[in-house]
Amino acid sequence: MKLLAIDGGGIRGIYASHVLERIQREFNTVFHSEFDLIAGTSTGSIIAAAIAFGIPISKVTELYREDGPNIFRPKSWTFGGTVSPRYSSEPLRAALVSIFKDATLDEAQTRLVIPATDIGNGGVHVFKSAYDEKFVRDRTVKVVDAVLASCSAPSYFAPARVGPYQLSDGGLWANNPSLVAVTEALTRLGAERSAIRLLSVGTGIGKNYYPLSNADKKWGFLTGWGISKFISMLLNLQAATASNVTQLILDKHQSVRVNFESDLPLSLDDVGSLDDLISRADKDFTHNSEAIRQLLGGNQ
Repeated sequence: MKLLAIDGGGIRGIYASHVLERIQREFNTVFHSEFDLIAGTSTGSIIAAAIAFGIPISKVTELYREDGPNIFRPKSWTFGGTVSPRYSSEPLRAALVSIFKDATLDEAQTRLVIPATDIGNGGVHVFKSAYDEKFVRDRTVKVVDAVLASCSAPSYFAPARVGPYQLSDGGLWANNPSLVAVTEALTRLGAERSAIRLLSVGTGIGKNYYPLSNADKKWGFLTGWGISKFISMLLNLQAATASNVTQLILDKHQSVRVNFESDLPLSLDDVGSLDDLISRADKDFTHNSEAIRQLLGGNQ
């Protein structure tokens, strides 16, 4: 059973979309028929949903390039997201509608999983396409609504209302959805552990240090922790933990993780970094291409 998992990371999703475009070109991969389950969180949910609905990944790459500057256009008087979200959700919604139209989750061409966070009930919320007859909650949920909810990072975008649920970014608990995908395969889908093959694509891990020299700072959310820095650290820690646990569950030959680390912080909203991210993605695809080829050629 082949699983594809795509991390969150805001504008850095273009890294993952380019890696997957290269895989598509080099190996003639038709993702929605090659993979038995696709999971994507936050920006990764845009790519995962596009794949699950047979939409060219190039359209998502184009979204980052063409719509990114408008999506991440700061509103006035948000004070870095402390008094209101720094970005309006409407440009992102409009960009998603241009890709997914009015499609609903029950129209997906393969199993699709999109993690979000249920802040109204203080728990997790996982959107799933209709691959089990017991799934009734999400069948008529629009893809746009599910993806927007998963992308609604605190302080960046307002929470999204989907039916009776108030939802926020799935990255708060599953920024790397590999563990979600593996758990679903082992439990709901009844896969044998040895039969699982996982391709996990990240969006970069940046270093967010709090130096000892800052120990005497007043540790307010703005003065010490820094909202953006703190959120990035949480997302990075979750992604790293999921990757480590997944590697403990699966044998080395069963998974490929394509990602990179930076000695500097990585922004969720730096639209000026797109070319650098694509260059890095191309390099990392080349480095991992043989491992990816072997994984794609493995038994289902």
